[in-house]
Amino acid sequence: MAPIISPTERDTLQGLLNNAQQIIITAHQNPDGDAVGSTTALQQVLRRLGKEATIVMPNDFPDFLRWIPGANEIVRCNKQADEAAALLAKADLVFCLDYNAPHRTGDEMGTALTTSEAKMVMVDHHLDPADFCAVTVSHPEMCSTCEVLLHLMNAMGWSEGLTHDEATSLYVGMMTDTGAFTYASSRPEVYECISQLLRCHIDKDKIYRNVFWTGTEGRYRIMGYLLYVKMELLHRHHASLITLTNQEYRQFKLKNGDTEGFVNIPLEIDGINLSVFLREDTEVKGKIRVSTRSVDDIPCNEMCAEFFNGGGHKNAAGGSLMCTLEEAADIARKAIAKYGK
Repeated sequence: MAPIISPTERDTLQGLLNNAQQIIITAHQNPDGDAVGSTTALQQVLRRLGKEATIVMPNDFPDFLRWIPGANEIVRCNKQADEAAALLAKADLVFCLDYNAPHRTGDEMGTALTTSEAKMVMVDHHLDPADFCAVTVSHPEMCSTCEVLLHLMNAMGWSEGLTHDEATSLYVGMMTDTGAFTYASSRPEVYECISQLLRCHIDKDKIYRNVFWTGTEGRYRIMGYLLYVKMELLHRHHASLITLTNQEYRQFKLKNGDTEGFVNIPLEIDGINLSVFLREDTEVKGKIRVSTRSVDDIPCNEMCAEFFNGGGHKNAAGGSLMCTLEEAADIARKAIAKYGK
């Protein structure tokens, strides 16, 4: 594997860290397992190195990730606006994890980042990183930001003394961003990383249960409803489309994260290669959140960039629209007609 970071970048990063007094760790809007895993792991590492750091997220993360070590300390802009603004204003070093441009953090945090005088460090695995950081460690070929972070820790000498909690957080990110290692995980280096984490005596089976086998009653009832009533199969394009309204969200008494992974389910149907899931945002009126998944050569990232103001990875991407759910569904059908195979 090519070096994760050049000697010059390594010296720059170490210098920034040595001189930092107010360190903030950030991630993208609507944080997922990789975002929460990478930020909590880095916070623990920095504390082990004698630094204090605070995690600031744009908004809430799924309830099934709250057990992750350190997740209970995360400051959320949508719930703790004044505290988050003060922390970002005082920061002299900001780590940007699991996103490639400030706008991925949303309007409020994105503005704070673009106007901040703090030095910034990106650790990410998305395509096309923007040029806004003093040090950019971006490796789209890797399965997750947690994998990138672990390689960076090894290169910087930070992984000596890797703890059980740090390894747990890193494993969560790698596991969730690969669908429990069912995609984007064919490189041997992925399993070399897993081996390193297992040496810290993490319980990978319990981690899997905590993430994938923990859900509310509403999650399973809405799952059946969406598959039986709402799922539209576009057989001509080997694709599926599912929509979810806020009324339905409330009817089934859903919690944050209850619909996580639903977009993957239609891909289990024989002949379906592309899945699109649309749901009304519970916080922003008129906003439609878009999730897409595919198999083989269907480029979800290109489809989301063209139709949904988004992006991501080849087989897993997302975006958003400001319109009605019906209008979003019409746009999704056009996208499916173009990209479905």
